[in-house]
Amino acid sequence: MNDQPKHPAADPANEFSSDNSPIDPRDFRNALGTYGTGVTIITATAPDGKPYGITCNSFASVSLNPPLVLWSLGVYSSSLTVFQNATHFTVHVLGTSQQALANKFAKSSDDKFAGVDWTPGLGNAPVLAESVASFQCRSVNRYYGGDHVIFLGAVEAYAYNANEPLLFARGMYGRFLADDERKKSP
Repeated sequence: MNDQPKHPAADPANEFSSDNSPIDPRDFRNALGTYGTGVTIITATAPDGKPYGITCNSFASVSLNPPLVLWSLGVYSSSLTVFQNATHFTVHVLGTSQQALANKFAKSSDDKFAGVDWTPGLGNAPVLAESVASFQCRSVNRYYGGDHVIFLGAVEAYAYNANEPLLFARGMYGRFLADDERKKSP
């Protein structure tokens, strides 16, 4: 919990090997957790037509022109092959009322879509109902970074509404409280 450099000025190639990193992974995760993010579910369809989805908070915009977004998935994820082979994926920004859905898609399950309202979108990637926003993307590229694969998508369709987004920080869900709302709170 200090700001002293942890990387020796030696060979930067060793940074990609966790056995050679002086940074404690759990403490590093705690530090990253101080950065509040939105909560998303990423969906795609396997070649056999089965829908897949995962909860993800590594979503980010890359470019407005052309419209590009990215997200990342751990290399040990059981659904990695599905997302690597999918022509399309959909990113769903979740609302404050969708915390249970976020938890459902964060856990391993044979059928995460049981009881979930969705329709097939571009490339048959599922589009979940009632998300704050959805971005239907064509898979453009992927990049390998440490223990994750970074997916780059070209946004081909999107939708959004005025519902309040679900946020995540320090291992907890929350909501955005605007300055004017804070003044009204007791």
